Amino acid sequence: MRRIIAKIEVTHQGRNPRFVVTNLTQAAGEVYDECYCARGDMENRIKEQPLGLFADRTSCHHWWPNQFRLLLSSLAYTLMDALRRLALQGTDLARAQVTTLRLKLLKVGAIILRNTRRIRFLLSSSYPYQTLFRQVVHQLNSG
Repeated sequence: MRRIIAKIEVTHQGRNPRFVVTNLTQAAGEVYDECYCARGDMENRIKEQPLGLFADRTSCHHWWPNQFRLLLSSLAYTLMDALRRLALQGTDLARAQVTTLRLKLLKVGAIILRNTRRIRFLLSSSYPYQTLFRQVVHQLNSG
C-alpha cells in the first residue's frame, strides 16, 4: 500500500508544496524528516565534490592527469568534511556546503608572515568572519 505525504509551506517567497510517495508505515512527519530530508541532504553532499571542488574537470586527453585531479578533489572533500566535523560544530557553518566554506573561510585576503618559530595570518579588520576564523583555528589547534 502506498500513501502520499504532503508538506505545504507558504512563506514570504510564495508557496512551496512537497509531496512524497512512500510505502513506509511510520508517522508522516518521521518519514518526511528522517528519510526524505536526509536523502536530500545526502544528494547535496554528493553534488558538492563536482560542483564545489571541481571533480568534474577531467578535460585532459590522458587518463593519469584526470585521475590525479579526481584524487586531489577527493582529498579536498575529505579535508572540508573534517573541517565541518572538527572545527565548525556548534557554529552557523556546521552544515554548510563546501562552496560556502570556501567563500567564507578559505578565500580570504590576508598577509602571511613567516619566521623560524611561527606563521602569522594578518586578516583585514573588515573581514566579517574574523571571530569564526579564530574559533576554527583554535579548535584545530586544540583538537
